[in-house]
Amino acid sequence: MSQKAVVLSGMRSTGPLHLGNYFGAVKNWVGLQDRYECFYFVADWHALTTDYADVSQIADNTLEVVADYVAAGLDPERSVIFVQSMVPEHAELHLLLSMITPLGLLERVPTYKEQIREIRNKDLSTYGFLGYPLLQTADILLYRAHLVPVGEDQASHLELSREVARKFNRFYTEVFPEPKALFTPTPKVPGLDGRKMSKSYGNAIHLADTDEEIRAKASRMFTDPTRVRRKDPGHPDACNLYDFHKLVSPPDVQEKVARECRLAQIGCVDDKKLLAELLIEYLTPIRERREALIGDRDSLLDMVAEGSRRAQDRARETLDAVRSSMGFDYRKLAAEVSG
Repeated sequence: MSQKAVVLSGMRSTGPLHLGNYFGAVKNWVGLQDRYECFYFVADWHALTTDYADVSQIADNTLEVVADYVAAGLDPERSVIFVQSMVPEHAELHLLLSMITPLGLLERVPTYKEQIREIRNKDLSTYGFLGYPLLQTADILLYRAHLVPVGEDQASHLELSREVARKFNRFYTEVFPEPKALFTPTPKVPGLDGRKMSKSYGNAIHLADTDEEIRAKASRMFTDPTRVRRKDPGHPDACNLYDFHKLVSPPDVQEKVARECRLAQIGCVDDKKLLAELLIEYLTPIRERREALIGDRDSLLDMVAEGSRRAQDRARETLDAVRSSMGFDYRKLAAEVSG
């Protein structure tokens, strides 16, 4: 058994991944693979919390996210890559934890309140939506994860998992370590319109986008709002384009663009064209690996099945300990009676 600390993280299968997902999470996950025992999953059940009325795309989206993971550098030999619904122990642990979790804890979760406020076109007054933070807790505790990669602004989301782990260990026996935040760099990744990049906002550049799509999206990016005319000096630190340069451009290009922008030696239109080509150069290897994975669907499904089997091995160990702790290990009781 590995003595490495266990890392757990995942993403919902609501569509292919974009640059915000990549730079904000997956790129960091890749660097953790040799230092920790890593479990990375696609949260297809979590997709139901907002998309329950139309499930037609969830399965395809799930495979697309797996392909994005691997194309971006996750290695199924060094990490356990799996699908949430293929490990039904997630649902059982969620049920058991729901018995000890006060409603008030769920209602105070920041993302719950934020999404209730922001998502207006869907009915989110469901038990599943209220309970999704507890399902996230079950996802983490099921693998007895020690660390969860998050940005500093997300640390409060882990507190529910820590509190539920403490409550369970206090009521029964100590099964769960309290998961800690593994703070990872989270560079600013704006959307095309300056807001946070998000699938729901329609402002994202996806890992799967073609060259033509990238050029078209770059051409409509918001730029420095204070630069009205071509001859006006720009302010790169207040411009979306420069945020992208900091992600994908070599240092010498970043310096040149910043200098020429401040001196009005390069206009926004030319800078958009330059940035588009740099994005294409950066994303082409990822997209080509992704296309190869999607093109061999049987191998992709085999990869998912094997990763989910490996995940289930650890999940079953956890559930055995949980059932025994709570008095639901009837095989053990039967053995005691027959003995």
